[in-house]
Amino acid sequence: MAGYYVHIPFCRQACRYCDYYFTVSLKYKEELVDSIVKEIKNKKKYFEKQEFKTLYFGGGTPSVLNEKDIKRIITEIRTHYNFVSQPEITFEANPDDLNPTYLKMLRSEGINRLSIGIQSFHDKDLNLMRRSHNAIQAIDSIKNAQDAEISNLNIDLIYGIPGMSFMDWQENLEISFKQNVTHISAYHLSFEPGTVFDHWRKKKKIIPIEEEESLEQFKYLIKKTAKEMFLHYEISNFAKEGYLSEHNKNYWNGIPFLGIGPSAHSYDGRARSWNISSIKQYIDKTQNGSFNYTENETLSTTDRYNEYILTSLRTMWGIDLNEISQEFGINYVKYTEEIAADLFRKNLLEKKEQKIFITPNGIF
Repeated sequence: MAGYYVHIPFCRQACRYCDYYFTVSLKYKEELVDSIVKEIKNKKKYFEKQEFKTLYFGGGTPSVLNEKDIKRIITEIRTHYNFVSQPEITFEANPDDLNPTYLKMLRSEGINRLSIGIQSFHDKDLNLMRRSHNAIQAIDSIKNAQDAEISNLNIDLIYGIPGMSFMDWQENLEISFKQNVTHISAYHLSFEPGTVFDHWRKKKKIIPIEEEESLEQFKYLIKKTAKEMFLHYEISNFAKEGYLSEHNKNYWNGIPFLGIGPSAHSYDGRARSWNISSIKQYIDKTQNGSFNYTENETLSTTDRYNEYILTSLRTMWGIDLNEISQEFGINYVKYTEEIAADLFRKNLLEKKEQKIFITPNGIF
């Protein structure tokens, strides 16, 4: 069963670390929603035999959309595509958007999972990153979501932030556990080319933390989430039993997915395609009835094998040699075992029956 992704490229303000495709101008919001609805209808012919298990609104910040926008998009998707009876429907949101009225509306539209971009519960970190919310709003957003009976809650956290002490990171996790969230996505801050933080780093206006500090924070994350009974099911993702992200599992397990909106990617199991990263061009082409704004890449057997190795090793399910044999052939199994042999000796990988996993040492 496939996954469905809708990219909403609007943000209320630009965070200093972000390199995703977005704009802070809402000038074309109405036209973009019109175009997304048209693309939803047009793309049906590519996935009409698929049954979808998940729907994911990502961005950008989908929570800039109002009730009318969300209803239009979801209604159009349900009109043209087949979904399982109870799909996982995830909606990314900023804490400052999640008031009780807005959350009640999301729940009424069938959204049953939230991914809240909290990043930190400390105002000094939020100000440095130029987030649009404060620490009080971060906590309130979780409580509001739970009051709206959306219990499937992911929060995004960032560690390795310059100026973040080890105690600050400990407090971020303790607050998270106290709020009874069911999923944590924790990422180390990266200095992506072209971002404000990368520019500041080059000018020595901001100094990345030492690797030893990064390692200490990551080890503590693994230790504390395990103590709180979270499954470390992917390098950066931790979930309570029954709350793993089904949509993200699709990506890591090589399941087909359809992407809608500017810069959105799609994958059919053999080839990948992606939309143009320009709201204006996306709108112009869509409104003109020209849907040739995508680029395509057909993956070779070796490309698909390499991607399988890369994504599988990130997860708790590891590499399945039987699956490699069925999908790629026995020679790829032999190659995998040959390459893995040295990593077994170094205790970076381990083999259990016909599966290969990263060890606790191998994670690092």
